[in-house]
Amino acid sequence: MKLLAITSCPNGIAHTYMAAENLQKAADKMGVDMKVETQGSIGVENKFTEKDIQEADGIIIAADKTVEKDRFVGKKVLVVGVQEGIRKPEELIKKHQNGEVPVFQSSGGKSIDEYKKEKKDKQNPIYRHLMNGVSYMIPFIVVGGLLIAIALTIGGKPTESGLVIPEDSFWKTIEQLGGASFTFMIPILSGFIAYSIADRPGLAPGIIGGYIAANGSFYGSEAGAGFIGGIIAGFLAGYVALAIKKMKVPKSVQPIMPIIIIPVFASLIVGLVFVFIVGAPVAQVFVTLTDWLAGMQGTSSILLAVILGAMISFDMGGPVNKVAFLFGAAMIGEGNYEIMGPIAAAICIPPIGMGLATFLKKRKYEEAERETGKASFTMGLFGITEGAIPFAAQDPLRVIPSIMAGSITGSVIAMMGNVGDRVAHGGPIVAVLGAIDNVLMFFVAVIAGAFVTAILVNLLKKDAVMEVAGTGVQVDVDSNIEEKSLQSNQAASAIGEISKLTDITNQKLIDTNLKGSTRDDVIDEMIAKLEKEGVLDSSSLFREAIISRENESSTGIGMNIAIPHGKSSAVREPRVVFGVKREGIDWNSLDGTEARLIFMIAVPKESEGDAHLKILQMLSRQLMDDEFRQKLLGVKTTEEAYRLLDQIN
Repeated sequence: MKLLAITSCPNGIAHTYMAAENLQKAADKMGVDMKVETQGSIGVENKFTEKDIQEADGIIIAADKTVEKDRFVGKKVLVVGVQEGIRKPEELIKKHQNGEVPVFQSSGGKSIDEYKKEKKDKQNPIYRHLMNGVSYMIPFIVVGGLLIAIALTIGGKPTESGLVIPEDSFWKTIEQLGGASFTFMIPILSGFIAYSIADRPGLAPGIIGGYIAANGSFYGSEAGAGFIGGIIAGFLAGYVALAIKKMKVPKSVQPIMPIIIIPVFASLIVGLVFVFIVGAPVAQVFVTLTDWLAGMQGTSSILLAVILGAMISFDMGGPVNKVAFLFGAAMIGEGNYEIMGPIAAAICIPPIGMGLATFLKKRKYEEAERETGKASFTMGLFGITEGAIPFAAQDPLRVIPSIMAGSITGSVIAMMGNVGDRVAHGGPIVAVLGAIDNVLMFFVAVIAGAFVTAILVNLLKKDAVMEVAGTGVQVDVDSNIEEKSLQSNQAASAIGEISKLTDITNQKLIDTNLKGSTRDDVIDEMIAKLEKEGVLDSSSLFREAIISRENESSTGIGMNIAIPHGKSSAVREPRVVFGVKREGIDWNSLDGTEARLIFMIAVPKESEGDAHLKILQMLSRQLMDDEFRQKLLGVKTTEEAYRLLDQIN
């Protein structure tokens, strides 16, 4: 049997994770495959995939707050309070094993397929189709870019005609493999945009349209239409295929519609539109651009650098980029290396800048984008502008102006610094191989341009968001931490480094024999330890924060445990005090038990993240172990207690 469980409590702190831990332990003990999703104050963790839900035999929801259930339509769903998840996990699992749980139906009587379709329809369809194409394109960019980069680094030799790998070299084969991957990039982008729109009948027309867009020979251009043309081809193929798909035809023709009629006619329409309408005028634009650039030599080198930087970054390896690149390569043949120098700097700034942006502000990007950023940065080092394409395709209005500003900055600095490039290639790899004149200014140009791109795009982009499972509510991927002072920076740094409880406690913050006779006495006793350790600027202000939290609801979480916690500007850095009250003390716990194991958490107010929640989560999970609690209750010395606390991570 495979079960899924969701746990959540009103505060989203201790009980959420206590229930999760007990359900998981009970399932393991009973031989049941279980995955638990927690919906706490930190956000949704261990989120279910559609595959998880599809394969599940049933769902347990142990929550004291509303949990969206529509994604479980057609599944057996048991809904109980979070306390039952903590106290009766085996009983809940047995109800599923005994077939005592009813099948859940949505309030509107919708099937799961109808629910998924309704959710999908609420999304922006253009964005959804575009992202489908981008997701399939990214592996081709990564494979092609990294293979070419490796081949150039190890096997490349600078010559008058460019960075060249000898034909008889093993590395020439590796370069060709990378080049083959790049040739699929645009067709795959187009094909899967069309596939998203029209399903399988749109795939072939999309790939064919993308191939035509990438190969200008179809419409008399040395440079193709690049990834922008690929996007146009993908949407054109998708909607043409969809229109043909919706046409009413005789029943005898219907079987061959998806495999013959739609692909053939859609491919013809897309191909002819590109060859006779889109491609030819674009080719003339590029010829005009090349002539215009050639006419600018000697008039204004700075203006020329601005234009070249903008063109190189505008479509990242597309036709506009190729016009500027070929112009610079032609100047090398005439002995003018100071045109290719600014181009060589501008070429690598988009991928390096976007990689740098993901490093500087992680909360602006989802996990997949951060991984793409690493590959993008690496490609930039080898002069592969296409590394920035995934970012530009996903968010063109913010990314393209940002990378253009960065490339323009780098190009102008390189032009003013008399940077020359003797080979038709760009990026730091060219400088390493000795083809750059005035290497210092080249790197100044690249670094300045990359930072301009990174800073600008991060200013324009909003924080990445994720949807709280099934609720439609979106929350920041990372907490929005505003460092207001050096003290708060240090606190944030300390928070980020917490991997176990002993990172933020020590033997001086442990008391195995608390003496207070009331809850408030014990609180004062523990605050005194923080004050003695120099953690607090004001014990009275921190006490106010602790008592204020207790007045909201008791931090006595049950099972003889209390976790008083407070966030205050009086706290210099995060710390935890641990104490044992052997005879117990009334803490108004939910299960009526007296508090005997007491943990006090102190966190700086300036750290507007979720540090105290993570510490609470850490504690809650470990304290669900009955044996561990008994060991803590039995400690005699602070050294013994510290060794046990070192196991909490």
